[in-house]
Formats: sequence, C-alpha cells, structure tokens
Amino acid sequence: MKARTRTLVAAALVLGVVAGPAAAAQAAPAPAPASARVSAGVSAGVTSPVFTAPPNAAALRKAIAGLGAQNKDATAALVRVGGTSGSWWGASGVADVRSGRAAVEDARFRAGSVTKTFTAAVVLQLAAEGRVNLDRPVQDYLPGLLPGFEPVKVRQLLNYTSGLQSADGPGDTFEDEYAHRFDLVDPHALIADAVAKGPEFRPGEKQRYSNIHYTVLGVLIEKLTGTAYEKAVEDRILKPLGLRHTSFPARTQNRIPGPYNHGYQAVTGADGGRTLVDVSDWNSSSNWAAGDLISTTADLERFTVALFAGRVVPKAQLEEMFTVPDVPDAGSEKGEHAVQTAGMKEFILPDGTKLYGKTGSRYGYSTVIGGTRDLSRTLVYSVNATDAKGRDMNAVAYGIIGAAFAK
Repeated sequence: MKARTRTLVAAALVLGVVAGPAAAAQAAPAPAPASARVSAGVSAGVTSPVFTAPPNAAALRKAIAGLGAQNKDATAALVRVGGTSGSWWGASGVADVRSGRAAVEDARFRAGSVTKTFTAAVVLQLAAEGRVNLDRPVQDYLPGLLPGFEPVKVRQLLNYTSGLQSADGPGDTFEDEYAHRFDLVDPHALIADAVAKGPEFRPGEKQRYSNIHYTVLGVLIEKLTGTAYEKAVEDRILKPLGLRHTSFPARTQNRIPGPYNHGYQAVTGADGGRTLVDVSDWNSSSNWAAGDLISTTADLERFTVALFAGRVVPKAQLEEMFTVPDVPDAGSEKGEHAVQTAGMKEFILPDGTKLYGKTGSRYGYSTVIGGTRDLSRTLVYSVNATDAKGRDMNAVAYGIIGAAFAK
C-alpha cells in the first residue's frame, strides 16, 4: 500500500475526544471471549502474530484511573482489550454526576461513526452477492439523486472520494446543536442540501471524510434490499452475530435504551465557571447510516473480531476495508495522504505496527473499535468525554491506545 500514514500521536489528535486523570478505576482481567478465540494469521500474508504477550493490565488500569464528576475531561470509560494474545476489561468513573454511582460496566452508549463500519459491511455483502457493482455509478442505482454530478462510483462513496460536500447542520457550536437536539431530520433532505452545493472536487481525485457519503449509502441499501436500512443491518449483522445489545433508535427515540452511563458536555460560562450539561438524550436522526448506532463494548468486540476474521464480509470484498485509496487527503494542509478505507481507517504506531479501526464521537460519547489485522490484539472503548467533538487531544483515549498496544 502506498499510503503515507500518521503516527499514533497524530491519530490520537484526530480522534477529537478529550480525557484526563480522575475517580476510581474498576478493572479486572477476563478470559478471552469465545468470539476472540481464533487462530493467528487470519489474514493473507500474516505468518506470525504481531502481539504475543498479554495486555499490560497495570498500564490499562492506570490509563482509566480516577475518572468522574470532578475530572475536567471525562466522567467514565469502558475498555475491552482482546485478541489471541490475551484479554482484559475495565471500567472507571461514574454513571451520572449527580448520584456519583459507579459506571455501569455493560452500559450501552452512542457509538457515533462506528456505524459506518456496519454500513460499509452491508454494502460489501451486497457486492459479494452481485446485487451492486462497486465500480458502477451510484446514479445507476439511484437515478436523480445526484443531479449535475459526474458519475460517482459506489466505491468512491465507501472511501470518501466522491467529491460530495457535507450537508449543513443547525450551526457550528455546541449551543446551536443542543438547541436543536430533538429535531427530526430526513436523510433525503441532507442529501439535497449537500447536492445543492455542487461537487468539491472530481470523483476519485481526493479524499474528504464526511457523513454524507454514508447517508447516500444508507439510501442505496434501502433501494437494493427493499427494506429499511436499520432492518437490513439487523438481519445481516446484528442477529447473525448475536449482538443483542446493539440497536438503532427509532426516529422519534431520544433516549438510550437499557442501562447507560450519562454523557456530558462541559460548557464554560461568562464567569469562567464550568458546567456539565447532560447530553444523554438526543435525537440522532441526522446521523442515521453514518452515526446512529447504540451498542456495548462487548457487542462491538464481537463484531470487530468477526469482521476481521472474514465472518461478516467475504474475504474478497473485505479487502476494501483494509485498502486506502492512493489519493491526497483534501482536509490536510500539508498534502498528507488519505488514511480512510471503506468503513475504517489505517493507523500506524510509532514502532511501525499497522492497525485498522474506526472512531466515533457523539456529544458525551467517544468510541473506538479496531486492532491488528491478524487479531492478535483488539481494542474497543467508550469514553464519556466532556468535549467529545473537540479538536484537542484526549489524554484518556490516548492513554488507553498506548496501553492497549504496548509491547
């Protein structure tokens, strides 16, 4: 692969989540889940496991120690490290800042853009079934959806090289979005808004990460399957893998179903004081096929292992999820190379270890899934960051990544 990739430090900056020290960790080693008991060397060309030693439990406990109401960066964190080299799980922080009760270890949370990995997997399944050709224009399947655009290949939607611009939201600040947090948004209206702006660049020339590509893919999935996007994902992924605690909210559903740890956004007042605004209840219809998923760390670990092992997407099509297009990143001021794949992203550790995974951020919740392609080490976490969409480095998330992949 020709892609020039970021280091782990740069990758952590891109996560867009915050963190820090804080309230008492509750962590313990756990046996590897059945879904993780696969042989090393799952992928072609891998002859020995990247990780052979078990996860560093002390480093992981330290990474999530002390989270809670008084911490300026995160109120809770849930972590699962797995793979053929061993496993570890842990939880820290509080379920809500008012009562101070301990974080729920099997809590559900908003997984944000991790949804895109599920969406991409369904499209690639349809490709394997011959129901969609990744090299054909999406206009062939959805005539009239992109008026005035050059032909945009389905693959170019998957890897964000379509040239489509983002749709506008209610505003650029947290306050703007919070005021509209219960709005119902039609995905077709988002697409129309984006299309009205015209293309940013010709299809295939650059890569620009944005939700709109996967909003279009959600519409494509509905056209090809003849059913709702949510049902297609449920029938093809959630039910077969037994992901019983993973779901999509109904259009008018604002609450997270089942047990959950409250999410908060830190807001600074005119007097410089800091207030935590509860952002747990939120209508996520504007994110839909790009960021609507609700899940748990256990379910996402099971999904990650099954995906990498070729049990969700046939291996021929799975290569799309591990392939970075040979184009520049349109958002880079330094002309850096693209790093996004179909539904995932490529990361390089300082020692050269290559990882694949997906980040997701919704107000109050920051999520990561991923690991080494040979499944010797996987990581899933949910951090209740108090500025989950901020641009600053999240020390908790950074610490978790560093501890999880330490050799």
